[in-house]
Amino acid sequence: MSSTGSKQQATSKKNDRKAVDSKLIQRLYVFLKPYNKYLVVALILTLITAYLGPLRPYLTQIAVDDYIAVNDTQGLLRIVILFGFVLIGEFILLVFATYLTRWIGQGALNTLRTTVYAKIQHLHVQFFDKNPIGRLITRTTSDIEALSELLSSGVINIVGDIFRIGFILFFMFSLNWELSLVSLLTLPLLIYATIIFKRLVRIAFLNVRDQIAQLNSFVQEHINGMSIVQIFGQQTREKKRFDEINKAHTDAHIKTVFYFSVFWPIVEMLSSVAMALVIWYGGAKALGDALTFGVLLAFIQYVRLFFMPIRDLSDKFNTLQSALASSERIFDILDTENKIKDHEHPVPIGRPKGKIEFRNVWFRYGENEDYVLKNVSFTLMPGQSMAVVGATGAGKTTIINLVTRFYDIQKGQILIDDVDIKNISLHELRSSFGLVLQENALFSGSILQNITLGNEQIERDYVEEVIKMIEADGFINKLPGKLDYVLHERGASLSMGQRQLICFVRALVYDPAIIILDEATSSVDTETEVLVTNALRKLLKDRTSFIVAHRLSTIQHADVILVMHKGEIRESGRHMDLLEITNGIYRKLYELQYKDQSVVAT
Repeated sequence: MSSTGSKQQATSKKNDRKAVDSKLIQRLYVFLKPYNKYLVVALILTLITAYLGPLRPYLTQIAVDDYIAVNDTQGLLRIVILFGFVLIGEFILLVFATYLTRWIGQGALNTLRTTVYAKIQHLHVQFFDKNPIGRLITRTTSDIEALSELLSSGVINIVGDIFRIGFILFFMFSLNWELSLVSLLTLPLLIYATIIFKRLVRIAFLNVRDQIAQLNSFVQEHINGMSIVQIFGQQTREKKRFDEINKAHTDAHIKTVFYFSVFWPIVEMLSSVAMALVIWYGGAKALGDALTFGVLLAFIQYVRLFFMPIRDLSDKFNTLQSALASSERIFDILDTENKIKDHEHPVPIGRPKGKIEFRNVWFRYGENEDYVLKNVSFTLMPGQSMAVVGATGAGKTTIINLVTRFYDIQKGQILIDDVDIKNISLHELRSSFGLVLQENALFSGSILQNITLGNEQIERDYVEEVIKMIEADGFINKLPGKLDYVLHERGASLSMGQRQLICFVRALVYDPAIIILDEATSSVDTETEVLVTNALRKLLKDRTSFIVAHRLSTIQHADVILVMHKGEIRESGRHMDLLEITNGIYRKLYELQYKDQSVVAT
């Protein structure tokens, strides 16, 4: 590539970065927009304090040249009183401005955090397949927190510092333009250093945010899987992996620290050089009576004041770069297109009768992957129960994911009550199902809250009725507080069977038209399985139900059993009909589970 081409490409990248920066700031402003009136008040207060600060050296010059030099005690007293009012006014305005900007920022952060969480809740399941939980936690916590300083006071204080510099220059040039130019001789070097600093720090902060996300992902995954790490004795190996990720995170931070540790001394050194130039040039002028002592004293104060907001701006630039790096990742989530979309004009189905039909359905999880389901067709009539069995990877759970539209199919149709599920609103579709999975999802909170999920329309008495019906009252009534018993994270204080029973109650209190059980009894003990099986025989009556199971004892009474093999339906029928198929897949599965029993009807 020619040098001209390289320069053009570099220029293009700089322009793109500037465009991205301005676009990000515009998008962040959307969350500040409801506070426009308060922002104006905060900005006015900040601008007044920006003026009062540079006013003090000017008053010092007047005090020295106009009153001290001529021994005017009364005039000096008046200027001292005025100086005191300026200090008090600056203090009061600064308190109000600081509180107001912080209040505005926290309100904007609250809205942003709510927006990001709401977006995550409505994203398609494929998104969570590809994005680690720890990374999403980083986006909704530390990434948003990194915006706190920027949204709270960053932008307004940056504007205030810029105006403060402008007021300082105004007072300096009004006092003596020659000395002003001398004091600004180091400014070109400062501007050049700032440009280089900005470019290096931006890249460093992007790397820091990446490392934080990786660290959070690793910690979250390994705390969840701590029992596996310990049972296989992998603590030392996993600690080494953590050390590597932690070292990369530390190195990324140290790089930003290095840039600031170089930049701030440069600013301080240039400030000292400017001070020395003022004392050298101004002192010579004062000795020659070409400059008053009051002006020289004011300029010494102005040089110090001039570089203070510049140092503050460099610190705020740190905040700005961190915030922009975080906001890029936050807006990546907000800009993620939901692949599972509602129809523009959805067909209302109310409470469905429960007819489910698959017509020549083909599905694969990724564009470059093999089809998981191949030309699958079946019809489940209202009130019927259908069991799906097969080896691991046969496509059993995929059928459940497709009928609830967690994924969309590539070919064919899926219908409920003869309506394509793509034409039904997602809320109405999923409200039709009661879902119980092998991995029971429980949250921190009371048992009642876990069952109702905060739905105030579900009354406590009704919950208690369902608990008795499912025969879960035996263990719940023994807990302190019963339904008000507070569960630990993921229900760790309960046994696996007890957690599963709570999930059954939760699915049933919503009175769904269709029940889906995905390996729902595979993790429970035999005693609990008997309770669940007895309850299901009552509760599944007149409901359409899908049952995915490895234990064939739980599905022998199903109206239809689909036998899946490599994404295709190889056999279908009732339990006894499938057992009569010589060398059939279902018969082989049954014989493997009941080696010591003859193949007979149950």
